[in-house]
Amino acid sequence: MNPITLTPGAARRALGACVEPADDTDAVGAYARAVWSVLTEPGDRVAGELILALGPADALDAMLYGSGVPAAARAAGLGAAELAAGRARWMPRRGGVEASLEVARRAGVQLLTPEDADWPRRAEVLGPCAPICLWVRGDARVLTDPAPAVALVGARASSAYGEHVASELAAESALSGISVYSGGAYGIDAAAHRATLTAGGTTVALMAGGLERVYPVGNQSLIDDIARRGAVVAEVPCGTVPTKFRFLARNRLIAALSDGTVVVEAGWRSGAINTANHAQDLGRPLGVVPGPITSASSMGCHRLLRESEAVCITGMADVRELLGVAGAAGPESLFDAGPYTDQRTRILDAMSTRSARSTGDIARRGGFDPDEAAALLGMLELDGAVHRGAAGWSRVAGNDRGTGR
Repeated sequence: MNPITLTPGAARRALGACVEPADDTDAVGAYARAVWSVLTEPGDRVAGELILALGPADALDAMLYGSGVPAAARAAGLGAAELAAGRARWMPRRGGVEASLEVARRAGVQLLTPEDADWPRRAEVLGPCAPICLWVRGDARVLTDPAPAVALVGARASSAYGEHVASELAAESALSGISVYSGGAYGIDAAAHRATLTAGGTTVALMAGGLERVYPVGNQSLIDDIARRGAVVAEVPCGTVPTKFRFLARNRLIAALSDGTVVVEAGWRSGAINTANHAQDLGRPLGVVPGPITSASSMGCHRLLRESEAVCITGMADVRELLGVAGAAGPESLFDAGPYTDQRTRILDAMSTRSARSTGDIARRGGFDPDEAAALLGMLELDGAVHRGAAGWSRVAGNDRGTGR
């Protein structure tokens, strides 16, 4: 086990390409935060208080060598016993620091700290339980996008109804300039991420395990796509296995990094309920989509509507109102121009069921801007009205609703 050395040279070597420090102090601080992320579990209040009081490097130095523990406890307003208990749970993990950073370097995972310009200030609402650092695949700048952000969460074992609603809300959020945050899981999360990407919007996936390995594995291509066009983020370092506790801790981050949370579908004991509770604890607005009263996958939603201060979400107008952007530009539905047939009919008329056409060709034939055509095609794909193949877009036979054909 190599010693943890808090010098600029050692810090730069350990971090490699994971971070580009502005100076030696920044390098040591970033390295110390990376070490802390290996030593602690997410939301460790004692570590958070210590780092807020002393800074990450001085706090780590006191814990590693022990001589400064009493002074550190006094500075952080912590009891000697709780700090000693913290040190007892942190120190056995110090041997995993080097391996974790090596995995991060090989995987091209970026380290983001509160000292960085791209750090999401929304996380500060968590106080001493805020992330010590974040690990990112993709474009970290999306985390500081001034546009509103909504968390769309729900059951893994979702119904067709739930996935349809999640897709509609996500796509229309994207078209309204609202970023979509979710947890990268099966079901509602995946539907929300996919629809956002299809509509050309920004989406962020918050993960419960190390980013060098996708979980669940079945969402590999989706997570890779999110990393290419948005960001995939974890509070835990590479090499960390997702566990029930880490999923629950991750949920508080989903609630904190968004301006409001919408639970689309949730069973009685769904993890989405945990995210909803975090949102309310943080004072963030909570919306809930109702479902059929006979549906087990909506029992949690109905429970929230009955027992909490959640508001009922029945469409995109409700989401914009929840986020405080009710007057923002953006249609209630992408196909709202007149009697539903206008834009839908025009773009379907520009397509064929027999041969695939490019987005540019469809835009030209239908009289659309290419970007507008791409967004419309994405919505129609979600509806199952069109199909995207290697050669381009084609209309799905028998799904010509709204056309004159």
